[in-house]
This record gives sequence, C-alpha cells and structure tokens, in this order.
Amino acid sequence: MKKQPGVHLNLNVRGLPLSATLAINERSNELIRQGKQVIKLGLGQSPFPVPQVVEDELKVNAHQKDYLPVSGLRALRSAVAQYHHRQGIATSPDHILIGPGSKELMFILQLVYYGDLVIPTPSWVSYAPQAHIIGRHIHWLPTEEKYKWQVTPDSIERLCEKDPDKPRLLILNYPANPHGYSYQEKDLKALARKLKKYKVLVLSDEIYGELDYDGNHKSIAEFYPEGTIISSGLSKWCGAGGWRLGTFAFPSNLEWLMKAMATVASETYTSTSAPIQYAAVRAFMGGLEIERYLTNSRRILKALATAIITRMQTAGFDIAMPDGAFYIFPNFEPFRNSLAERGISNSADLCERILEETGVAMLPGESFGRPNTELTTRIAFVDFDGAKALMAAEQVPLDQELDEHFAIQYGGNCVLGIEKIIEWLEGDPS
Repeated sequence: MKKQPGVHLNLNVRGLPLSATLAINERSNELIRQGKQVIKLGLGQSPFPVPQVVEDELKVNAHQKDYLPVSGLRALRSAVAQYHHRQGIATSPDHILIGPGSKELMFILQLVYYGDLVIPTPSWVSYAPQAHIIGRHIHWLPTEEKYKWQVTPDSIERLCEKDPDKPRLLILNYPANPHGYSYQEKDLKALARKLKKYKVLVLSDEIYGELDYDGNHKSIAEFYPEGTIISSGLSKWCGAGGWRLGTFAFPSNLEWLMKAMATVASETYTSTSAPIQYAAVRAFMGGLEIERYLTNSRRILKALATAIITRMQTAGFDIAMPDGAFYIFPNFEPFRNSLAERGISNSADLCERILEETGVAMLPGESFGRPNTELTTRIAFVDFDGAKALMAAEQVPLDQELDEHFAIQYGGNCVLGIEKIIEWLEGDPS
C-alpha cells in the first residue's frame, strides 16, 4: 500500500486559522449561497466605489506590462511624497516604498527589523499573526475602554522603563480598526515625547486617516519624524481593497530599513502590479474630484455612525461616537446577566449566537487581542450601496451634515443590523 506523504509544516504556522476578517466574510457568503439572509458587518471592506477619475486612469494604463522598480514607480513615489507633504509631513520620493498592499509591507517590516513588536489591545487581527509567523516576540500593550482604547505616555513608560535600550516597534493605528477612535493633537504630542525618549520605532498605520469624519487627521510623524514610518494605501479611503496597493513613507534616517525591506521585496513579490501603480498616481495627486469624494464619504460614514451609536446608547450600551472609519467596538457587558441566562459568557459564543439567530455577522473581541471572557465585538458598518449613497450625498450641500433620515434611507443593512441585535438582546432568553 502506498504511504501517504507526511505533513511537514513550519511550527510557526501550525494551527494558525484563516484571518478572522476573511473567515467571517467567506462564512457569510456561504450562508448567503445557502439561501439565508445575512447582514455582513464582519469584513471591513470599503463600501464606496473607486473614484471615477482613478478608475479611468486604470483603464488607460491596462496595457502597462513591464516590471516596475522594486520600490515603486517613480511618478507614484513622487505623488505619495507630495500627498504627505500636503498633510505637513516632509518626505521625498526616495523614501517611499510601494507594495502589493500595506499588509505585505508590514509583514516584511517585521521580518527585517530586529526588535520586539508592541501591539495595543485591541488591534487589527493580522498584526499579531504576522509576528507569530515570523517568530517575533509580541508584547501586548494594555489599553482601557474608558480612555477609548488609546495608547498613553504612561503605558509606554511602564513598558520601557525597566529595559530602556531594547529595540521596539510599536504599531499605532488611528482612526483605529476595530473601534474607530483617533488621537487629538495634544495626545499625539505627549505620546511622541515619550516614544522619542525611549527611541521606540513607530509604524503609524494611517490607512483610515482620510476617513476622519471631520477631516482633521494628524500624523504622529509631525511630532516624531525621525522615528515614524507612515503606512497608507488605496484600500480604505479610495475604496480599492482588491487592487492591493500599499505605501510606506520613511524618514531619511531610516533609509537603511527601507533598503532592507526593498531587498526582501525583490526576492518575494518583485514589484507591485504596473497598471495599479499608474492608476494610483492619480489617486495620490488629489484634486477637486478626490476631495469631493472624500468629503461625501466622511459625511455618509458620520451619519451612519451617529444613527448606530444613538440606537445603541438608548438600548443601554456604554459607547462613545467614533472619530472616523467604519468600525465600532461595543461591549455587551451591561447585558452579561441576561446573556448568561442564554448560556453565553464569551465574545466568540456571543457572535456565533447572534449570527445564527439574527443573521447579523460580526467578529468577537478576542480576534482583536481582547480576553475571551470579555463581551466585546467588532462591527464594520459597511453593508450598504456606497455608490448609491454617494450619488444621494451629492444632492446635499457639502457644508451640511447628513441627517438620520439619510442614514436610514441609504445605510442599507447597517442600521437594520443594529436594530436586529438590540431586538435580540431585548427578547426572551428562553
């Protein structure tokens, strides 16, 4: 009898599940194929279409077929540098690195940088698994719900004071996935002073920066330029997640790190898709069309967030309005006793039961680094027709906020999903 070949897996990947956000999306799609109604509040994919001017540029450049420089198309690196310059950050095309999604660039950064990875909890689902695959030591940095899950100068002091010279890489994401909260300028300044004191390298994941509801996003690189790498891309603010294009902006003193990353890139993905890079030039150039698109995107998301948060607060949730992006991170703790009557005592069971009994898909807090027994969940309010909402928003003057009526009419399943969760909570546990 022919023997079956053995299974020989790297120990760092044994037992690792599919990314939680991708897994919930695939499960939701499978349930839909089975004829079940599912409200998809799991995967954080932008609901908005790619701006027409950027899509047109992709069509024009569909013929581009040559391998491009490992670091990226020169015109694109120039456009990205100018983009950051408009936001008050000094960088140059020579210090921009383009990759097939910021996720890939983050993985390579962790691979080449020698030091501990510091991840605030809660944080995006892929930071820690990437470190685990590489074999990097992870230090979870505690944050508190009452302070909107923010990293504080005191938490950095406690982390670094006993071993001040250890190399560390802190990932700072804001407006943040999973909760949508951001940092005020005074908070960034105070945090920057502490990070500078201990020479902590910062990866500032600002992929949602353009989705700050009031358009007031500021980068910590403005206050700690020598120690900050800014991560961005097209997936969230430009609606082009499937295009897979990410950017890193380095200060000049970290050129050695950028070159090491480029070396690894040259031996792995070679270069990012040529047509996508040419089209991305138009996106990062900005202009009136892009600014109008962003303004309307922000207004729509703010209106939806307001409608959702208002309903949850009325129902008994202790949750504050997010500052940007399309996420909330509600804690079901006020309902712990009634949930216990249903046999629910952790976030994974909570999400499973809500999916089974209401058709609303979301993710448990434990997927974002929170304790299993904590009743937090991540909701991505993206299940609506973004193109239709943008067209409707165009009819409302830009200096006006969109009201609840707009959120209900164009928010698709998002408001309905929250109402279903609240009805389920208020229902008979038996």
